[in-house]
Amino acid sequence: MPQDIIRRTGPGALLGEGPLWSRRDQCIYWVDILSHKLNAYYLDGRHKTWSFDCPVCWVIEREKGGFIAGLMTGFAELTLDPFTVRHILNPYPHEPENRLNDAKADDRGRIWAGSMHKPITKTSGGWHRLNTDKTVTHVDGPYTIPNGPAFAADHSHVFHTDTDLRQVFRFDIDADGELSGKRPWLTFPESWGYPDGMTVDAQGGLWIAHWGAGRITRFNMDATPDFHIDLPAQQITSMTFAGNDLNRLFVTSAAIDLPDDREAGTLFEIPSDLLRGHTGLEPQKFRG
Repeated sequence: MPQDIIRRTGPGALLGEGPLWSRRDQCIYWVDILSHKLNAYYLDGRHKTWSFDCPVCWVIEREKGGFIAGLMTGFAELTLDPFTVRHILNPYPHEPENRLNDAKADDRGRIWAGSMHKPITKTSGGWHRLNTDKTVTHVDGPYTIPNGPAFAADHSHVFHTDTDLRQVFRFDIDADGELSGKRPWLTFPESWGYPDGMTVDAQGGLWIAHWGAGRITRFNMDATPDFHIDLPAQQITSMTFAGNDLNRLFVTSAAIDLPDDREAGTLFEIPSDLLRGHTGLEPQKFRG
């Protein structure tokens, strides 16, 4: 393992994804989509897991308590103690083989979530906004494998990815959540693998996970790479800044089709001294 990279859970998550820092619970929540599990790593070293009856793709905290979860069947309200799941709506009823994939809340308390075809045999995914009144708006598409998204600190623009295209897009966004000015921002060369999950730091850089290349990279706003950090697993999926000072970075990975990758599916922590002084932004909560 590269020096100073810390293993916080054992390997084996088939598709570790969606890490979320919870200041309220002092833990990092993350999912194993294909194993139908939500995991928690608490900063005091405890671990906990909850099982679902279908793929669980992410959770986002709700301002009034509990969570919104992204499931195979769409958006759902979630509590963990007691464990309850209540369906809200399916944004793609015409595509029964689709599932949600990767999401973030914005500064108005709305959730932006991509969807994709579960077997990944057609480009039937989209990008959806769950509004605070629990209605849904289709905002862009089609997508094969949507990932991100990542909002700028002032929420004037947002980045979103189609991993299959190796393409990161940038959009302008207004207070009503309307998108405009979609343009390609960054294309990954083959040697970089595929762009996966993303996060923006408090200093204005965009961090991107490299699926298939075993690294994360911080990019400047002109799309030039600033620096990268190598990890011991090849399929790196996403990351979140965490800790009370948001100066620790937790990174998820996947073990799909990698029986010989001994670190695949591990939750890693990158200590603050490797982050070159960069810190994160507080995750937004759903306000509905």
